[in-house]
Amino acid sequence: MNTPGELSVTWEQALAWRFERHLLDPIGSVSVADVVRRLGAVPSMDESLAELAVRTRRRTSRSGELAAALADGTVIKAFAFRGSMNYLSPEDGGVYLALRSAGRQWELPSWVDYYRLTPSDWPDFRAAVREALDAGPLTIAELGEAVARNRAYRHLRPVFDEGAGTLIKPLTWQGDISFAPPRDGQHTFQRLDLNPRWTGLPDLDDAGPRAITAYLRTYGPATVDHIHYWLGDGLSAGRKRINTWLSELREQLVPVDVDGTTAYVVKVDVDSLLAAHASNAVRFLPGHDQWVMGPGTKDVHVTPQSRRGLMTRKANPVIFSGAVCGTWARTGDDLTVVWLDGRRPADHAIEQEAARLGRILGRELNLTLTS
Repeated sequence: MNTPGELSVTWEQALAWRFERHLLDPIGSVSVADVVRRLGAVPSMDESLAELAVRTRRRTSRSGELAAALADGTVIKAFAFRGSMNYLSPEDGGVYLALRSAGRQWELPSWVDYYRLTPSDWPDFRAAVREALDAGPLTIAELGEAVARNRAYRHLRPVFDEGAGTLIKPLTWQGDISFAPPRDGQHTFQRLDLNPRWTGLPDLDDAGPRAITAYLRTYGPATVDHIHYWLGDGLSAGRKRINTWLSELREQLVPVDVDGTTAYVVKVDVDSLLAAHASNAVRFLPGHDQWVMGPGTKDVHVTPQSRRGLMTRKANPVIFSGAVCGTWARTGDDLTVVWLDGRRPADHAIEQEAARLGRILGRELNLTLTS
């Protein structure tokens, strides 16, 4: 996969094409579920950031729509990338969960010793968890109480009482359960197979190529290292597996020279990539947005090295021409934008985006611009 590309584009073109694929220029007019599906995953450790990541990609939106999509099953929430909670689509989420579960972490000796569940015990344990959720969503404590009624799992009651965070993860990876809407501030879980939109976990060798293709269609042009970062570092898919899948996709992927870097796109996207023009759009994104996290903070074309620390600490990025050029922060109705780059658009472009953020948040913001 390291043959130099015959086609060539600039990074400005590449990022402009990616901006369109991210529904950021132009802003998208698709549903909440379609935004989540396009991004592959939306981190949900901070619900306010997750909601803003979706709303900033939609021309019109209302507060609470992401939570409503979870409630009606048009999006799901599970442990996925980097062991964290993520919003996924029920149609494609199984692709990423199949990769995440491929490592079979629950079979490690340390897990067997701690939870006293051997690999052969897991099918029955999973069935017991699903059965406990037959009547509807339960909190962790309620789920532990129900499962522990079975003598075989009585020893796990203290684990559930303490939160069972690690034990719950493989149950979401394997498609048994997903997060349900919270109740009184507590996480609840539900059977995933009761969602009619859920398509299940595909075979691993089907999931891998699909995951690579989906990544390139939203985050391309991307290098092989980008793909290993997304699926390897993010989902522990395994370097050997990823390289095998890349080889299988050889006929469907096209190498492109991006200012001297060999990157890849899906063949169907070549014409639109070559037609892309540099974007001058300014966008205020939430911290840990997938625009930054999808290629990773080590990608200097999106996150200059001097700004990497800010992005890893969850600062809210200001994006100009596809790159992190500043940060923004809000306190009440006061919005402070710190510009960090020598390149700078006209002030009215920043003011327009500040006004758009205000409309999303339902506030009239007072902008202070510093550099």
